[in-house]
Amino acid sequence: MLLTKYWSIDLLLGFGGLVLLAYLYMNRRYKYWKKLGVMQPDPTPFIGNYGDCLRMKKSGGEWLQDLYNWGAGLPYIGFYVFDQPFLLVRDPDLVKTILVKDFNYFQDRFVQTSPEDRLGDANLFLIKNPAWKYLRSKITPIYTSGRLKKMFELMIEVADDLDTHMASLPWEGDSITIELKELCAKYTTDLIATTAFGLKVNSLNNPDAEFRRRGRDIFNFTFFRNIEVSSMFFAPHLAKPLKFKFFSPDNSNFLRTAVWDTLNERERSGIKRGDLIDLLLELRKTQTPGPEKELFDFDGDNVVAQAAVFFTAGYETSGTTLSFTLYELAVNKDVQIKARAEILNALKATNGVITYDMVSELAYLDMIVSETLRKYPPLPVLDRVAAQDYKVPNSKLVLKKGTPIYISVFGSHYDPQYFPSPLKYDPERFSAENKKARTSGVYLPFGDGPHACIGLRLGLLQVKLGLIELLQKFEFSPCAETLIPMRLNPKAFITASDGGIFLKVRKISAK
Repeated sequence: MLLTKYWSIDLLLGFGGLVLLAYLYMNRRYKYWKKLGVMQPDPTPFIGNYGDCLRMKKSGGEWLQDLYNWGAGLPYIGFYVFDQPFLLVRDPDLVKTILVKDFNYFQDRFVQTSPEDRLGDANLFLIKNPAWKYLRSKITPIYTSGRLKKMFELMIEVADDLDTHMASLPWEGDSITIELKELCAKYTTDLIATTAFGLKVNSLNNPDAEFRRRGRDIFNFTFFRNIEVSSMFFAPHLAKPLKFKFFSPDNSNFLRTAVWDTLNERERSGIKRGDLIDLLLELRKTQTPGPEKELFDFDGDNVVAQAAVFFTAGYETSGTTLSFTLYELAVNKDVQIKARAEILNALKATNGVITYDMVSELAYLDMIVSETLRKYPPLPVLDRVAAQDYKVPNSKLVLKKGTPIYISVFGSHYDPQYFPSPLKYDPERFSAENKKARTSGVYLPFGDGPHACIGLRLGLLQVKLGLIELLQKFEFSPCAETLIPMRLNPKAFITASDGGIFLKVRKISAK
């Protein structure tokens, strides 16, 4: 039945009614936090507080940093992604409680991919409990000190390839302008390929290396890719119906082929390298039928998923950390000079040989890398989800089961309360004395607690080795194309520069 004599007016009224219903539905929960006595910024109809990230004006890390700053002085604030309530935790003690002390309440990450994407769904980063706990216990032995020392021997070969690559560049006299982001990604791709897969892919000296091409594609943050990854982190309920995947079908097929070819060849030859492939092969062989196998079967895509996430997380995070460090050393020449002096003195003591122990003993270099990770944490957001109702200590707030909990790593890393003059690059923040005096729970480049990054020691080793190899022979300076100040890519969920990192590189004598 028509409401008026004119169908066009009826149509307009019907459309307006639908809009009103949609408005009321999407706004029905926007007082959720206020009712619980939690401060919240005013949400925008339909999108909540998600606007800047949704419109790609800011990256997810920068967006949450803004929310962190909005809540200055508060232990936590509430916010909304579309119509879902989230809690952003600011208080360092509560951060430590959630990540460590009361980990049993927050065992899972909120992030989720499509169940059809088994390489994304089953890897150590995304898999849920109880399978996560079992998997973590089995994978952890890959990074013992003994295994790392054996890996280091393989890493030195890649460092030599880096030296060969630098020598082959079209130098103009003793200087050249280089895009360091891609160079560092090639270097860390080769490192991960040899330490995890046992493969010498040499992307440094082979521009067509498929490992590098695939890695570049995985972190190519197009408009759609940004929506896909951001949805996995902030709106995972969309992942299943929209079939959002951590790895594209082409990249998944490449990784399956690479892993199974390597596993089968390793099994056929009997060669032992002490790497991830050896560990996965051993777990696959020794796992017997029973509850553990039913919980997580080391076969098929479950095996490939672990190698896939080690490859992607390992090369990208280390590569970006190395390139950001070189950028900061170029801009802060006094820090670069001091770092080079420490490296050259250490090399003099070892007759020019880079050793595992030497890398571990370079105190100032460690301070430099720590400061880079403060300014540019690879993953600027930590996420958890409440596994059951949880009463927040020293408050009346009870978090309902399923509530997403977020921690802004950017927020605390740039909080002047914990890091005075946070925009300044100052490695002295990480002297032994200053580290001891710092509030616990505010420096989180690798997360904390049982979910802390499993590969942090290998990652640090890769970055430091690259710095030693480069700084002993080359000086880095800003050039016309250098971004000063640094600008981050608003489409990238991980911390990435907006464009390349261009620096002038000059050969220096050993003296």
